[in-house]
Amino acid sequence: MKDIIARAFRELQDGKIVLVYDADGREEETDMIAASEHINDAIVRTMRKNAGGLICATVPPEARRCLGIPYMVDVYNSSASDYPIVLGLRPNDIPYDTKSSFSLTINHRKTFTGITDLDRAMTISEFAKILESAITCENGASEEFANNFRTPGHVHLLNASDELLLERQGHTELGTALMKMAGLTPSATVCEMMGDDGRALSKDLAAKYAARKGLVFLEGKDIIDAWKEYIRQ
Repeated sequence: MKDIIARAFRELQDGKIVLVYDADGREEETDMIAASEHINDAIVRTMRKNAGGLICATVPPEARRCLGIPYMVDVYNSSASDYPIVLGLRPNDIPYDTKSSFSLTINHRKTFTGITDLDRAMTISEFAKILESAITCENGASEEFANNFRTPGHVHLLNASDELLLERQGHTELGTALMKMAGLTPSATVCEMMGDDGRALSKDLAAKYAARKGLVFLEGKDIIDAWKEYIRQ
């Protein structure tokens, strides 16, 4: 298994996509995952056409704290006095999780509508650059973020939990941990793979797609095992 993990690191470092299935009994979904710092319009187009889910970028916990990027559910809860409907819409019945990782949606200020492949690629790749200073919380990081991005937008940010893969083991954490172990800016761009039957693409079909395209296919447990070894070092 170390060989396939090492290959995944090389692929991500080279700006390629890997496929990650979370776990049986969880979402049971496979995501296309790439390094946010290497995102370009071709990768966005591949995700849009061959995966079909939401294209999101993960936020490592250090950067989330530095930039003050909220969980969206907390934004909604804080606005309940003005908009009581949000109280009835609380996501307190998610069958596979305790709290959604969804955060702000953003566009880079140089984009036009923000939804095109080129626009989303710019937003994600420029956000990855911001993270370089946000992770160490350099002076001016939050101002730089605010000056260069607007919300709402067309790229969903996903907040990774404080203890990567120890308290939550979703694609947000799996992707972020992969980037960190690969020595990349710890933000993953992720997109769920959808099937033609109206459901998420099955694990077997996702694995066959990976084999056909020459892509790495990982399961969440493979990444978790590698992460446990990584943090022991």
